[in-house]
Amino acid sequence: MTKKRLTWVDATKGFLMLLVVIGHYPKQLDYPLLTYIYWFHMPAFFVLSGLFFRPADSSTSMIQSIKKRSIQLLVPYIFFIFIITCLRYGLAFLTGHIDIEYYKHDLLTILFGGRFARGSYGVIWFITTLYFTYIAFLFVTRYLNRINQVLFITLCYIIAQLESFYVVNIVGGSVDEASQTILVPWNLDVVLIAIGYFAIGYFAKEIFLHIKLPLWITCTSISIMAMRLTWNEELDYHLSMKFIRYSHPILDIALPIAFLVMIFGLFQFISKYIRLKVLEFIEMHSITIMYLHISVDKLINDFIEYELLGYTLICLFIPLIISVFMQRFMPYATLLMGNFRFKKVARS
Repeated sequence: MTKKRLTWVDATKGFLMLLVVIGHYPKQLDYPLLTYIYWFHMPAFFVLSGLFFRPADSSTSMIQSIKKRSIQLLVPYIFFIFIITCLRYGLAFLTGHIDIEYYKHDLLTILFGGRFARGSYGVIWFITTLYFTYIAFLFVTRYLNRINQVLFITLCYIIAQLESFYVVNIVGGSVDEASQTILVPWNLDVVLIAIGYFAIGYFAKEIFLHIKLPLWITCTSISIMAMRLTWNEELDYHLSMKFIRYSHPILDIALPIAFLVMIFGLFQFISKYIRLKVLEFIEMHSITIMYLHISVDKLINDFIEYELLGYTLICLFIPLIISVFMQRFMPYATLLMGNFRFKKVARS
């Protein structure tokens, strides 16, 4: 992997994290901007993870991979949830909120995680889903041949579509409430569709890493056409991985991939000529931004009134300051923020 190639990947991840922040804007976004963002921004993280996935070729390397991923994902998960919870409960006690039953229910919700944890915890579903998707794919590539890998992932995708049909068409109503009728912790059921995006990144690695102009033009045309149809209210398509809303078996694959080819190709082209250092910097601190941007908004918006631009700047700038401070002055910051490095283990 060349340095230039890593540069465009970092810039792309920074851009996607910016979209995550914008996607949690508490006021109404101009239609259909939020719809466009949700078409691809979360699938993109799973595709990117698949791009750089390395299958285990031995029991030793599998154990090492699981250990590494556990530290990278679960340690920050526990740390940031603990910090956010302490701050929330501290402020609640200071304002006279002492209902013990509320705290019991709230703690159970946090522990159950996934789509059930809302508010300041609105992003934690992604971490547990990514973690278990990685482990599942690790086992799939270790113990199944290529044909069976494809068959297994296809079966997962079919089950995911059936689950979504149940949520959207049988339970009905608000999709966030309907999805909570399925009592699965940590959004483990979302692994069923996430592993498909992860696999696409892995199997189509060379295509994504070296996007050709004809493919880019085709996917860009598809993306623009879909946006135009939605703008004119001729296409009613929505995608929400968190709340199990997969509206169309074909579009759930075609549109995210079309958008990703368009975006990846654009960043690959730009990065040949200039470094997108602002986006790269955002990517360096993306863990802290991801966990804290909603809490920052909830703390600040009672004192400052702002629109989308102000919200985005504040919810990026404050977590960035916190992240830089943690990395420079907090003991074990690399461990707590998922940047812990392992020594390579010899393969056997």
